[in-house]
Amino acid sequence: MSEKQLEEIRAGLSAGTIIPYLGPGMLGLVPNGAPVPATPEELALAITAKVSVPHKIRKRLTAAAQFVENFKHRKTIVRLMSECFAAPVQPSALHRYLASLPEISLIVDSWYDSACSTALSGRSDWGQVQGLSQSEHFGTWTGYFDCEGNPRDPAGAADWNTLLYRPLGCVHPARNFLVSDTDFVEVLTEIDIQTPVPPRVQELRSGRHFLFLGCRFQDQLERIFARQIMKRSSDRHWAILPGELTRKEIRFLEEQNIERVDLSLDAVESSLVRNAVRLSPPAAMPENHLTRS
Repeated sequence: MSEKQLEEIRAGLSAGTIIPYLGPGMLGLVPNGAPVPATPEELALAITAKVSVPHKIRKRLTAAAQFVENFKHRKTIVRLMSECFAAPVQPSALHRYLASLPEISLIVDSWYDSACSTALSGRSDWGQVQGLSQSEHFGTWTGYFDCEGNPRDPAGAADWNTLLYRPLGCVHPARNFLVSDTDFVEVLTEIDIQTPVPPRVQELRSGRHFLFLGCRFQDQLERIFARQIMKRSSDRHWAILPGELTRKEIRFLEEQNIERVDLSLDAVESSLVRNAVRLSPPAAMPENHLTRS
């Protein structure tokens, strides 16, 4: 069954009918390990190692960030987040594979690192839109940037062949982060009526399927964002989810008609990349372009 699922996914990605939705688990594929926090728990501990917070919230990212914001100012949490994600992250082979597919018009990346941006950096036909904190940009929900990191008018997004959507923000190019309780309360107040979701994203998702890579759905925030970003898309999706699932994850998959692929992310990467190299003519695919370091 998994091989048949992968064939469907491979065909959908090549045709541009599937939208990749990347989570922090993608950092597990980075060659030699990611130099940045790869889970909300790791990020919370990295922040609280530099600023003291009450012990009971040390491992709770949004609560710890809110405590820092309340008692040390918003600038402090932005600085700490920037330090946590300052190290360059080498894209994985799967990042590069997705970035090499010209038919993919939308990629969603729900973590704060810049691996996906780096994978796309060899192209000039893409741009990104990032979620903005209302604490810093009151009344403006998103910021647009071209492939060189320059701010752009939202209307320009229609000219990009591929749009990278960062709903939680990203360290580059402008250090935008949704991370504290307040950040998410502001977004969740409006997300059901889609205000924080960029119009171009709403347009591009119409009729398309989603493929969740490196995502889990154990946390309510993860489920809410996935549900709202998928809204009014197609009625069939996939998620790479190996191992045992929680009851909440199972329920979420059933509710959203997400088909589980019980394979490791490494195995999926290997299959997709190996097939891409096999099918591509030598002149079109430089040697080692998609192979793991």
